[in-house]
Amino acid sequence: MKFNRHRLILGLFVLAFIVITELVTHYLKLPAWPAYVALVLFFVEHMSPKRAPHILIGAAAGVGLVILAPSVIGLLAHLIGADWGRLIYILAAVYAIFALGEMIPLVLNSHTFMLFTVAGLALTAPNPNPPLWLLMAAAGGGLLIGATILVGRLIGVPSAAVAAH
Repeated sequence: MKFNRHRLILGLFVLAFIVITELVTHYLKLPAWPAYVALVLFFVEHMSPKRAPHILIGAAAGVGLVILAPSVIGLLAHLIGADWGRLIYILAAVYAIFALGEMIPLVLNSHTFMLFTVAGLALTAPNPNPPLWLLMAAAGGGLLIGATILVGRLIGVPSAAVAAH
């Protein structure tokens, strides 16, 4: 394991981004969690700028599936009941992510699944607002990822994938 001062400096910038995000989202009464989930997924992808579109579009698609759920479940509920409609919708969404992921990986990928799951759970929180979550995942996550990429390039931090080779 090698000491990497550039990585330590980038870590301080990431902390600064979190402080700024917390201050701004608190002031504007916006949920920060969708942006943070996108940032975490960026770190999972070894900070690869090439993966940023997959993260942001996939995350937006995952929240989009949550937005679409009430309409589809409502239609299915008339045919098979609400509980079965909900289950069938969840199974169909997960199957689409899995089965079609290789055909349209920019939209349907593990990031889609992650945000579909987390946003689905967040529906139980007070005042759920999936359209706002979609905006925060795409725009807020995009800002955090973009800022991390920019500072990383300015201070010379290679992505973890590049550093490993």
